[in-house]
Amino acid sequence: MTELNGAPAGPEALRTLALTNYGHFTTMAVEDGGVRGLELHLRRLARDCRVLFDVPLDLGRVRAWTRRAVPAAGRCTVRITVFDPSLHLGTIAEDADPQVLVTARPAPATGAEPLRVRSAVHLRDLPEVKGVGLFGVLRLRREARRSGFDDVLFTDGDGTVLEGSTWNVGVVRRGRVVWPAGPALAGTARELLRRAGAGATARVTLPELASCEAVFATNAAVGVLPVTRVDDLRFPAEHPVVTGLAELYATLPAERL
Repeated sequence: MTELNGAPAGPEALRTLALTNYGHFTTMAVEDGGVRGLELHLRRLARDCRVLFDVPLDLGRVRAWTRRAVPAAGRCTVRITVFDPSLHLGTIAEDADPQVLVTARPAPATGAEPLRVRSAVHLRDLPEVKGVGLFGVLRLRREARRSGFDDVLFTDGDGTVLEGSTWNVGVVRRGRVVWPAGPALAGTARELLRRAGAGATARVTLPELASCEAVFATNAAVGVLPVTRVDDLRFPAEHPVVTGLAELYATLPAERL
């Protein structure tokens, strides 16, 4: 199901989004009409709308349009994309009137496999914004997968660990959870775990991963997922701290749309 401002999305609006590719989005896991971290998702949409378009976003209408797209019961994944169909290369400096595209699809199967990732030097444009421009991310993910890995882990030029392609990364060091510091998107799953008291933030470098007991990924769609390989380094698929984080995330309450 794909709707623009609560009505079926026409091809012209989608054409503009595809060709101009300027906007932002958030992706939520919805179960029985509830979303973990809904307030964080909405706050992200409002903040990013200000950053990219310099206008407020009516979050009440966003929630209403999103409710239309989800079933009353069951699981699904919803992506909310904010863009202005009238903006393109020639009109990009004009005042914006952002529109809201809501797309619902079946939720991925539970019990996802642990990740094997390859590191790559990459800093996304405006890393604090969840922008729709994914060329660099997809190119590096494609290269990683064609080299036998599942995904890519971004670092800066000094080897500082930043984030995954569509997920935040965490490590277990001396029995404690550490969230790598650096320019990265503050994912909702990571922020919910931090609010629950899980972990501290500190700089982590690629060489320092060798002394870590475990590595894991967090994402709103899957929660907490072990990372079993970073380049040539191997990590356990099961670790009590990571298992505890996954269990903690599963107990966090959902908010009604």
